[in-house]
Amino acid sequence: MNDAGLVHDAALDRLCIDAVRTLAIDAVQRANSGHPGAPMGQAPLAYVLWTRHLRHNPANPGWDGRDRFVLSCGHASMLLYSVLYLSGYNVELEDIRAFRQLGSGTPGHPEFRHTPGVETTTGPLGQGFGNAVGMALAAAHLGAHFNRPEHEIVSHRVYVLASDGDLMEGVSHEAASLAGHLRLGNLIAFYDDNRITIDGSTDLTYSDDATARFRGYGWHVIEVGDGNDIAAVDRAISDAKAELSRPSLIRVRTHIGFGSPNKQDTASSHGSPLGEDEIRLTKQNLRWPESEPFAVPSEALAQWRTCVDRGRQLEDEWNRAAATYDAAFPELAAELRRRLRGELPASWEHAVPVFSTDDGDMATRKASGTVLNAIAASVPELLGGSADLAGSNNTLIQGADDLGPGTLGGRNMYFGIREHGMAAVMNGMALHGGIIPYGGTFLVFSDYMRPSIRLAAMMGLHVIYVFTHDSIGLGEDGPTHQPVEMLATLRAIPNLVVIRPADPAETAEAWRVALTRNEGPVALVLSRQKVPTLDRSALAPAVRLSRGAYVVADADGAAPRVLLMASGSELQLVLEARRRLEASGVSTRVVSVPSMELFAGQSEEYRSDVIPPTVRFRLAVEAAHPMPWRQWVGDHGDVLGMEQFGKSAPAAQLFEHFGFTVDHVVERVHRMIAR
Repeated sequence: MNDAGLVHDAALDRLCIDAVRTLAIDAVQRANSGHPGAPMGQAPLAYVLWTRHLRHNPANPGWDGRDRFVLSCGHASMLLYSVLYLSGYNVELEDIRAFRQLGSGTPGHPEFRHTPGVETTTGPLGQGFGNAVGMALAAAHLGAHFNRPEHEIVSHRVYVLASDGDLMEGVSHEAASLAGHLRLGNLIAFYDDNRITIDGSTDLTYSDDATARFRGYGWHVIEVGDGNDIAAVDRAISDAKAELSRPSLIRVRTHIGFGSPNKQDTASSHGSPLGEDEIRLTKQNLRWPESEPFAVPSEALAQWRTCVDRGRQLEDEWNRAAATYDAAFPELAAELRRRLRGELPASWEHAVPVFSTDDGDMATRKASGTVLNAIAASVPELLGGSADLAGSNNTLIQGADDLGPGTLGGRNMYFGIREHGMAAVMNGMALHGGIIPYGGTFLVFSDYMRPSIRLAAMMGLHVIYVFTHDSIGLGEDGPTHQPVEMLATLRAIPNLVVIRPADPAETAEAWRVALTRNEGPVALVLSRQKVPTLDRSALAPAVRLSRGAYVVADADGAAPRVLLMASGSELQLVLEARRRLEASGVSTRVVSVPSMELFAGQSEEYRSDVIPPTVRFRLAVEAAHPMPWRQWVGDHGDVLGMEQFGKSAPAAQLFEHFGFTVDHVVERVHRMIAR
């Protein structure tokens, strides 16, 4: 089946491989921008993988039973685009001609949901490697749940192509270590060992024994000494597929810019067009029969297009197996389909707990753990944990099995002290589907995760971050652990919703938003210190955190002259200040703003109703950098925030030291009015 319709002829194989090379150099030359060298060296590997091993269907790129291919070295995008076009995906030759141009289907680095057949957005090196680990983990987890003897409905593999640069990046080390520990036998990584980076030879900076390192991680390692030896590449992939008890690394020695007489094995072929003269010499060197740019011999295209029939047969086989599985296990099949569609179970929201003043004071991190455990049984696709802070982040599901080597069906995930790896792996889990991943750490360590968070937002992934210890309120650990600028920088990421709930009731609503928002990630920002559960009996039932901001307490018997805004634990502070201001004759409204992004997405009418333009005197209070609040306080308003690092002391002393007291809030309001 793997070779259905494929002609085994050395000359034809070379023609098919060189078609990838010439399309890549022509596209980069036309764009006058791009990276031709890596696709030229990687072409034989791609040809063998896509025509003989990869389970894929060009006519249906989203088929659930497909293998996943991740190009971690996203700068080599013309390798992927060439292969997608040649093998029959909905990528046309005009897309190749329009490489890197505005509105084209072939952007400079691969983008998820933009080009058919692209499984994830890559470009920042190492990210795709981490994504591939997450995809393999998701597949293994689903397989552990849904596979039955003689009925392996989840049996696909994940392949990732990584460069020297990918393996230098720290995130790949974190992800590779985790994959080896979990013994993910469905993961096969290719290390494109071309020994060139932008600055020159890797000898300048890199003397790792990568194969020894991966063996140390617990990987199965195979070495191919010549990337142009397609028989050796073929055997290596077959050997890796036969190894089911651990992930495999295939180290392939390639030559960047292969075929270029003057630029092969040089940094000059890495990130710049070869130039018209060098392209002409390269095609002569490759004995390329076509002289016009972007020309592909018909016999090469026909050989590549056997992927279409092969893919159709592979999917038909899988569909027949799925039908048999459905008949044998109808309830399991229905549950798997629901999860892969990304639909939440019916009536899951009934499990969301309702908090009242009777619950007393409670840290929002503890409330988050209560909510998670209340809904976990109703939402079995929730899978996650934390970066070695499960007890502090309250991310463990009580009574659930741990996920580990040999127990990949568990739900409590131990990511280890690998924040960046955790975030990249979570992206891969979400990309695979069937799982809603969540991961926790202290808010201050979100900086370690930022590149992956940014990509999750760019791709619109359903990922949930549980960030605790949200302010100077964490106390004695001091300024190294007290997040001052993190809220501002997270709020600056487009398509990331940041929610900082003020009490347990808002925390429950925050989880509701996090589960139902499937077009982008959500960051829950939670307190270490206890906060009171506010009395909401006077609020209309329609008032919900999902609108981002709402009136918690209004002026008594008059239009408000002053508006106080806050998020998180500081909401209680401004509520106390309001009582003092009202007693002194200053009519004051209090607005809870747990999510600026959700509030910004409301209608202008709603926003004006909550923050009336006529109320000039506005004070925002948040123990974080004040920058995000400037848009809401207006020209006459003010912000009480943190524009310096914190200190080591008990939380109560810190809040007083930095002016987060009722007296100071009242004083700031009176000063503002008097201006």
